[in-house]
Amino acid sequence: MKAVIFGSNGQDGYFLTKLLNINNVEVFDSSRNNSNYNGNIEDIKFVEKLIKKVKPNYIFHFAAHSTTSHNAIYENHSAICTGTINILESSRKYSPNSKIFLSGSAMQFKNNELPINEKTSFEAKSPYAFSRIHSVYAGRYFREIYGMKIFIGYFFNHDSLLRSEKHINMKIAQFVTKISSGSEEKLVIGNIDVMKEYNYAEDMVEAVWYLINQEEHFEVVIGSGKAYSILDWTKSCFDKIDKKWEDYVVIDYNYKPEYKILVSNPELILSLGWKPKTDFNKLVNIMMRIL
Repeated sequence: MKAVIFGSNGQDGYFLTKLLNINNVEVFDSSRNNSNYNGNIEDIKFVEKLIKKVKPNYIFHFAAHSTTSHNAIYENHSAICTGTINILESSRKYSPNSKIFLSGSAMQFKNNELPINEKTSFEAKSPYAFSRIHSVYAGRYFREIYGMKIFIGYFFNHDSLLRSEKHINMKIAQFVTKISSGSEEKLVIGNIDVMKEYNYAEDMVEAVWYLINQEEHFEVVIGSGKAYSILDWTKSCFDKIDKKWEDYVVIDYNYKPEYKILVSNPELILSLGWKPKTDFNKLVNIMMRIL
């Protein structure tokens, strides 16, 4: 068994590679740099060459810029939209029996502050969101017209120690770790009442493996269905070092969040046999490096 992972250098690619190795799947990792197959997913010649050479059983598309900023409009279009088309068309021509996984996002759905499932409508509120939506429709087209096995998982928030500090959960955890070492810095945070899911990346890629190895369902939301506030996260991190968060955190009341709550209804993926192993408190320990 062979698999190609595009965007292998991110946290999802890392944990998927680990999982595939456990399941005796040979991994061909691809990224712009620091991978065995360096290349740009927007380069059709590169994608065609790799898929034609490997003829993989599985193809995973994780390449993206993890930001909703308008400044990344071209980068996300190239990685997500063009990348998806390159993978699908190359597979159609050279490896039509490959099972293909496309990453989706909670951010591409219309959010009425209710649990989101597979039937929730899309809404293009950012370049990142419309790039994801474009990718989904491309996947549906190749699935419906050419009968290809294309699966889409809509990821809700998930973290690991591989996250950068631009992600608020990692930023808070690293800040609290500095405080535990004697720092007297202050951390400015926006709306601490925003609620979202706190999932572990390793659990989430296991859901991908459950999804791609069945034949009945092709699109699922992947999440725990449990939401906590940023304040819950902040307090829990500070609790680990026995300090009060109020002494070190400054609230920016001018900050306008993208949403008030973002939570999944994971009933479908749970019905496939998957369930998260890492709860909120255990994730705090992981991010705070408490073994």
